[in-house]
Amino acid sequence: MSTNQNNQNNSNVHITFIGGGNMGRALISGLLANGFNSNQISVVEANAVTALKLHEDFGIQSIGTIEQIRFDSSKNNAVVMAIKPQDFNVVAKSLATKLKHDSGSGPMILSIAAGIRLKDISRWLNHARCVRAMPNTPALIGKGITGLFADTAINESDRNLAQTICNAVGQSVWVAEENLMDAVTAISGSGPAYVFAFLEAMQSAGEKLGLDAVSARKLAYATLEGASQLAHNSDEQAGVLRERVTSKGGTTAAALEVMKQQGWQEILEKAIGAADQRGKAMGDELGKS
Repeated sequence: MSTNQNNQNNSNVHITFIGGGNMGRALISGLLANGFNSNQISVVEANAVTALKLHEDFGIQSIGTIEQIRFDSSKNNAVVMAIKPQDFNVVAKSLATKLKHDSGSGPMILSIAAGIRLKDISRWLNHARCVRAMPNTPALIGKGITGLFADTAINESDRNLAQTICNAVGQSVWVAEENLMDAVTAISGSGPAYVFAFLEAMQSAGEKLGLDAVSARKLAYATLEGASQLAHNSDEQAGVLRERVTSKGGTTAAALEVMKQQGWQEILEKAIGAADQRGKAMGDELGKS
């Protein structure tokens, strides 16, 4: 969809961000770059310096407190909960009082807080029109990917709006069951950290083999970026691409044999499994109140 089409289709949308931190800022910037106007976006940000910076950079309205929010009933309103999971309960209960005074079905709520389950979001807000999202940090440069889940209370129009907001900073995928959001968190939400750890290891190995730090970093980072793009642009599975690089008895085969002996794939699968289980535990802990 072109920017002009996107703007026409969402010209009656107003999006209120609760929180103007890194992810909120990235989404605001992405939406403005994809056809939304500054008068379609407002942000509730208690930090005066951050609020002023958002207004200066993007021309959007900054609101000091949730109590100052005024929903225009003539608009298709959406609220993006861009806050820390630990703060969600208190903020949501405060916002709930504003939703009661809103006419119709109230705004569509899009939560990007990790671990907070839809039933708890709806319960704290006393509101059914909610979507859960899990973005990742590459969203900060427009290269993110977001997992999305909504139940049957969300219609196709709301799904499209939630996806439009998330796609402003990259791509998105819908999952059919909410428990799969823990897998999304384990793969893509936490995934950048696994990649950074891999880059650390590659650079360290290069330095131990005699390369200077600058050269080792450049070789490692460019290799990962290039290989990722090659895989992304190929119709072949990653395993096929790996085999094509691996000559029998060659250097790559020697390296992969060590990785196989050390059980690197099993280690990674266990690590991602641990992240998945921790996500489930966080959902239990955060939803108790």
